[in-house]
Amino acid sequence: MKTLYLDIFSGISGDMFIAALIDLGVDPAQLDREIAKLGVDGYRLIVKRAEKSGIAGIKFDVYLDEKPKHAHAHPHPHTHPHDPPIVRRREGSGSSGTQFLNASFAKFKPTTGGAGEAHEHAHQLERNFTGICELITQSKLSDWVKEKSIAVFRRIAVAEGKVHGKPPEQVHFHEVGAVDSIVDIVGGCIALEMLGKPRVLAATVQEGTGWVKCAHGRFPLPTPATMGVLGERGVAITQCAEPHELVTPTGAALLAEFAESFGPMTDLVAEKIGFGLGTRDNKTRPNVLRAVLGEMREEKRGETSNVQPPTHNIQVPVAHVQVPVPAADDSALDWETDTIAVLETNLDDINAELLGAFVEKALAVGALDVFHTPVQMKKNRPGVLLTLLCAEAEADKFCELILRETTAFGVRRTLSERRKLRREFVKVATVFGEISVKVGRLGGQVVQVAPEFESCRAAAAQAGVPLKSVYEAAVRSMPAK
Repeated sequence: MKTLYLDIFSGISGDMFIAALIDLGVDPAQLDREIAKLGVDGYRLIVKRAEKSGIAGIKFDVYLDEKPKHAHAHPHPHTHPHDPPIVRRREGSGSSGTQFLNASFAKFKPTTGGAGEAHEHAHQLERNFTGICELITQSKLSDWVKEKSIAVFRRIAVAEGKVHGKPPEQVHFHEVGAVDSIVDIVGGCIALEMLGKPRVLAATVQEGTGWVKCAHGRFPLPTPATMGVLGERGVAITQCAEPHELVTPTGAALLAEFAESFGPMTDLVAEKIGFGLGTRDNKTRPNVLRAVLGEMREEKRGETSNVQPPTHNIQVPVAHVQVPVPAADDSALDWETDTIAVLETNLDDINAELLGAFVEKALAVGALDVFHTPVQMKKNRPGVLLTLLCAEAEADKFCELILRETTAFGVRRTLSERRKLRREFVKVATVFGEISVKVGRLGGQVVQVAPEFESCRAAAAQAGVPLKSVYEAAVRSMPAK
């Protein structure tokens, strides 16, 4: 599958992230139309090709109420250039290949001035997490964009909640609740979907040194929100000699939500390279975000694979439907790939109740899967092999959890590559109502279908029929493909 590598040698912010994806091919006009589905106005998007330290890329800005406000999630002041002319024109067949040289998309609402305008501006800057969730949920954005946008905001809400000693739902955002930052976060999720939802990897996080002024006062870098967001995900931060903020809370939350791992680029064949330009002129490095889109080398060399696609069966707990899949060239397989951490420990002295509680807690805080297997240990003692699967970047967090919450004295850690079917959720109409079904595809063929348990259980309870009847009805209602 496609892989997006974020080379964050000079940090990341929401506007730089969007700009880099536009430079990779995201259509800014289509992006604007999708952002408009939020139903928020009073802003204008400026997309233009520019240079920063001699590097050509895309500059993306959100302007509010006729006054430029850079789309960073941090509040300390910036020096802005004059507002570029509101001109939308298409690039011809020149060598740059950029369709929009300078695009401006207006979303202004009438202002009356005076106290009412000041109140509205204050209201925009004080949205809470619950209000933002409602704004996104009630929009006409895609389900994936809604889910991911709320997840990014939730990461900031959790971090801010810890700073203020409040639950996430009660956190009032300041700068991150403003229109420009909402556009940054939601727009970043939209742009990633428009790019085909590639796998995201990132370089190690580089942050500057010094102090910033924020709504809470003067703070040293990294800011409390940035450090909290990345710390909660288990992402390490390395400070460099640059005396400015490089990673904004918005940029940190986008990294924490989408990046599978952090480290040097490995075996990535670059097909496109995009640059998202920042506003500041840094002292030690160009203020740019480099984004590389391509495929991992082993994925491109399908001829080296020894895997032979078998005839697959579509399997669900009750009904079994056989769908033969013709053999295909391995190089055409479009499965998804990632790398996960596998954590294991042998336990022969743990209370069964503690083991059950650990499984529930680990799943609640983000483990991909947790299970235990009966084993025979030394001196013929019965025990269990506890296995936990998690994202590579979260391995240390879960190692600590195992050591604190179980009787383990050590944890074995290995990295494992996965091959996954491309998945989608569809709704099928049955005599018991609409049921959600997960569909897995390989090479364009449907090879697995699995009715969603909660959807089936709710329908079975409503109709007063056995659960297996709803499962069977959902499978029968799947269209043949």
